[in-house]
Amino acid sequence: MTGRGRMVAALRRQPVDRTPVWFMRQAGRCLAAYRELRERYDILTITRTPELCARVTLMPVDQLGVDAAVLYADIMLPLVGMGVPFSIDPGLGPIIHEPLRSAADIARLMVVESAEEATPDLFTAIRGIRQELGERAAVIGFAGAPFTVASYLIEGHPSRDYARSKALMHGEPELWDRLMEKLTEVTVRYLRAQVTAGVDILQLFDSWVGALSRRDYEARVLPHVQRIFAGLATTGVPLIYFGTGCSHLLDAMATTGSDAISVDWRLPLDEAWRRIGPGLGIQGNLDPTVALAPWPVVERETRRVLAEAGGRDGHVFNLGHGVLPDTAAATLERVVELVHRETAR
Repeated sequence: MTGRGRMVAALRRQPVDRTPVWFMRQAGRCLAAYRELRERYDILTITRTPELCARVTLMPVDQLGVDAAVLYADIMLPLVGMGVPFSIDPGLGPIIHEPLRSAADIARLMVVESAEEATPDLFTAIRGIRQELGERAAVIGFAGAPFTVASYLIEGHPSRDYARSKALMHGEPELWDRLMEKLTEVTVRYLRAQVTAGVDILQLFDSWVGALSRRDYEARVLPHVQRIFAGLATTGVPLIYFGTGCSHLLDAMATTGSDAISVDWRLPLDEAWRRIGPGLGIQGNLDPTVALAPWPVVERETRRVLAEAGGRDGHVFNLGHGVLPDTAAATLERVVELVHRETAR
């Protein structure tokens, strides 16, 4: 099978010739060629320059041998079309220049008719990446989920406690829902446009949703995530839902309508899969810090994850979160080789 076919089949829980592998944040971070580019260009310049975006997106396929290329982009990009000024601090993360503080702020958020008109360079890059890759690897598009994007919009920057976001959710639930509905509509349009441009798989990043209680998640977040996946179902591409610190939410996350759940390292993969249920695929879940250890440790832990997956259809090997910057690219390359070799069937 090709990398592209292997990824798509695995996420549809169909038999594959070996377990597919890719790594979140593989486009950049630990690759020397990417670091050289970053000495000349900032993150947003790369995402807004199709040639540079495509080059960085393709690097891990060429260097690591992964089965998928994840688009080099940022979950903040849809905010361009919403009229929200932002920047990215390399040491901190996204910075919202005018955080949402009132109903009037939320009312001003725009929902543009065409996602491609808002960020045309990104879609030009997708088309080029799809053409360049052929069948070698799948192209993964993505977006931030409504809660995670809302937390940036309200807090103004990364947060540890999401105090303002939770205060709005609890204190003004109708206003919260209005914000979530706008973000949901924008996300569906943005991701559908990515499929039209050529992506094979979509992943919805809900990186901070683990900060919520199960009750709050089910009441204030889950319905909007379900709306997103329902709006993407007709695209025909496999859909992945990702969160961290979500062990208490896994069975609820399994009702979103995604094809697979991407899990972190906090639960053994087999236990996480039991909570999700046999009807969905699972992605993960090597601890990213393990990849910083000597190879015998990395090998042992990689084999453990594979043992927990048990060769079942529907497993995509990945880290439980993104590649850490100090990770050796050679280590990731060896992980890909090990997974492919040990799961060949």
